[in-house]
Amino acid sequence: MDAATARGRISERQDLCAFISVSKEDGAGPAVAVKDLIDVAGMITTGGGTILPSHPAAADAECVKSIRRGGAVVVGKTNLHEWALGPTSANPHHGVVRNPHDLERIPGGSSGGSAAAVAAGLCDWSIGTDTGGSIRMPASLCGVVGVKPTAGLVSNDGVLPLAPSLDTVGPLAANVTTAAQALELLSGRGGLAATDPPVPASAFRVAVPDGWVEGLDKETAAVWDAVSASLPRIEFPRREEITVTFGRISGYEAGQVHRKYVEQCPERYGEDVLGRLRDALMVTESEYQEARCQRNAWRTAIAEAMVGWDAVVLPATACIAPRIDGPDRREPLTRFLRPFSVTGQPVVSVPAPAEGLPVGMQFVGHFGRDAQLFRVARAFEAEWSERSKPVAAMAGPQEALP
Repeated sequence: MDAATARGRISERQDLCAFISVSKEDGAGPAVAVKDLIDVAGMITTGGGTILPSHPAAADAECVKSIRRGGAVVVGKTNLHEWALGPTSANPHHGVVRNPHDLERIPGGSSGGSAAAVAAGLCDWSIGTDTGGSIRMPASLCGVVGVKPTAGLVSNDGVLPLAPSLDTVGPLAANVTTAAQALELLSGRGGLAATDPPVPASAFRVAVPDGWVEGLDKETAAVWDAVSASLPRIEFPRREEITVTFGRISGYEAGQVHRKYVEQCPERYGEDVLGRLRDALMVTESEYQEARCQRNAWRTAIAEAMVGWDAVVLPATACIAPRIDGPDRREPLTRFLRPFSVTGQPVVSVPAPAEGLPVGMQFVGHFGRDAQLFRVARAFEAEWSERSKPVAAMAGPQEALP
């Protein structure tokens, strides 16, 4: 769509609170929304907070420069969980982002505005960031495709950091093909978007990490049972142990990024984010260095476990989108996401056939083999779209989660 059409749609859907600012750019598109952690020349970068000076960025981030070379037009800066540090995108400074499928539910975080914008058709695709699931979670909850590419494929220059060694820039889009084309623009590398007809999903070797999937709510369990019924289980490192490694790396790095502001102006943070940053500052240098060594070991162990397999598949989240006014669901929302932030592997979250609220499945590929992973995701997307009947989620209220 052109920029004017996108801005008109954004204006009509202010109830979603998906955008912090809207541009004045013109052009035929594609119309792209940019998470407000990423510099766009002439627009203020807030990080979802109020601490930074209110000065427009002097230059585009490298990834924005890259998409402009492909003809993309930036239509606005999307709302997010403050400082990209949370799963709800209920921002105390810029408004509560709402899920287009149910305005009383969260879109996920931290790239909640980017996912909501795509789901509501306010842009052709959007840019998010993923440190511990911040693209994949909202993609799943909003029913769009979200991509965490191989670590380092897209430049982080001009992107506000959270945990620099884990931060990853990637696209959210309505389908796998558009997401792959978007990643080509973001990375400046061709050959990621398949142009050949999709092959059957059965042509790929896809497995499930044994012992990983548990504690799903009824809606997600119904979809997962149908998706995974015929897939083999393979031995895999324990996700709980990898998650501990993630927590120490992300905590230490986020604490160092925000230490000055936490000490000098704590009142300018939302309560939830300030609490998390204070916890992060408790991670010691020795714990951090040990975790960095563990990360290398996990990368090797998972690479060995995936030898002979094209991808593994898991639910992106353990539950459907929680209510905005509901209890904290951080653990079930992040349970299956954080381990693959540690390993740096490419991951694509794809909406699975479901009645009611969206349920996303994440396909995890081999490091540096993003194009192959897109082929896998595209095959399953095509197979699922051809089903005449969606998976019937069980009726009744959502069960309490552990």
